[in-house]
Amino acid sequence: MKPFLNDDFLLQTATASTLYHEYAKAMPIIDYHNHLIPEQIAEDKQFENITQIWLYGDHYKWRAMRANGVPERYITGDASDWEKFEKWAETVPYTLRNPLYHWTHLELRRYFGITELLNKDSARRIYDECNAKLQTAEYSVQNLLKMMQVETLCTTDDPADSLEYHQALAASGFGVNVLPTFRADKAMAPESAAAYNQYLDKLAAAAELEIRTFADLEQALRRRHDFFASMGCRLSDHGLEQIYAADYTEAEIDAIFSKVRGGAELTAEEVLKFKSAMLVLLAVLDWEKGWTQQYHIGALRNNNSRMLRELGPDTGWDSIGDFSQGRALSTFLDRLDGQDKLAKTIIYNLNPADNELIATMIGNFNDGSVAGKIQFGSGWWFLDQKDGMEKQINALSNMGLLSRFVGMLTDSRSFLSYPRHEYFRRVLCNLLGNDVENGELPADMDLLGTMVQNICYGNAKQYFGFGKVAETAAVTA
Repeated sequence: MKPFLNDDFLLQTATASTLYHEYAKAMPIIDYHNHLIPEQIAEDKQFENITQIWLYGDHYKWRAMRANGVPERYITGDASDWEKFEKWAETVPYTLRNPLYHWTHLELRRYFGITELLNKDSARRIYDECNAKLQTAEYSVQNLLKMMQVETLCTTDDPADSLEYHQALAASGFGVNVLPTFRADKAMAPESAAAYNQYLDKLAAAAELEIRTFADLEQALRRRHDFFASMGCRLSDHGLEQIYAADYTEAEIDAIFSKVRGGAELTAEEVLKFKSAMLVLLAVLDWEKGWTQQYHIGALRNNNSRMLRELGPDTGWDSIGDFSQGRALSTFLDRLDGQDKLAKTIIYNLNPADNELIATMIGNFNDGSVAGKIQFGSGWWFLDQKDGMEKQINALSNMGLLSRFVGMLTDSRSFLSYPRHEYFRRVLCNLLGNDVENGELPADMDLLGTMVQNICYGNAKQYFGFGKVAETAAVTA
């Protein structure tokens, strides 16, 4: 029987252990998609206690607490930070076989050196020990990132954002590259005319351009896209139920935009046409600059309308959706490829039933111009756990080139989430180690070790060109 979370955690063979400890473990981290708050990084925030840095905003933990019968007061309500931590500690033993059990104890060990299991009996001791360390300089946000060997991280930012904190970080000499990502979902969301026009006014102010026509909208987005590029941005991102790929004409889109800008509500068909046109427009902007475009597809969001009214979005009421993905995704990628304007692309899938669909779709649009040009993104959201990662890796391995995979990201709002990269690396090394032990791969440690290091770090660095970006951002700032 192996001790829990020992050095060979998740590593079932001697080969897996060698691959992880000698090749994967020391690789720096490139976290090319997350939801960290740039202001907190720029101001080198010092969190008051473990609840604030660990439980605030973490809807993974919130969902587990609700499932365990914890009242909302102790999750997002007015209970004290100690009371919220205590309720989480009481919940942890019930998360056995949920990845939260692994993540919780990995994070306590890697950041705080705590090996004691978290439960109701240990809660006060662990709370006090973590809080004492969080008050020291070594536990400021910037030092936490350095502690985990984070080399580059990309936040998620709206085109109307000022990027003032990215500017401050670029000029500060902070050793971690903190770069923006262009996420224009609000610019292509006209379902509510009032909300959309309010957003367009905000975008217009940022672009210093009055937006009256669709051509004006395109110009405003281009200006902001240029500004993001000047700040070192190399990626865009979209969070979508599915890709939109309806047929449309320029005249139709002009008319649809004029209608919604005038305050009228759009029909479902008009919304679909507009979203389809906007996806192409934004994709072409990315292609022009050599960026990578990311598409997170498959989430069925805000299922609990009562709690959405009470707490708002992104509070733990989303699930995997069963949308039809293949035809629209094919049409969209082909529409861009047919114009020779298809940028590097990463597709993240939330429904594991679609893994093989995505793994085969990317092969349709790799054109030899860039190794791994179209990527099947790492297990996302509900799938960024051992089983989900293994299924994504296996689908990609069987139908594409795992060796060209750009690897893991946190997709997190927490500064304590970086052990997820360790978790991924262990899963990857274990799969390869098992193949070697079974005689399915050669026991060539140089070959396999290089592959592992590339997936953990080297492929992403080359694919995104982050070394060049860091220099550009510093000069611009």
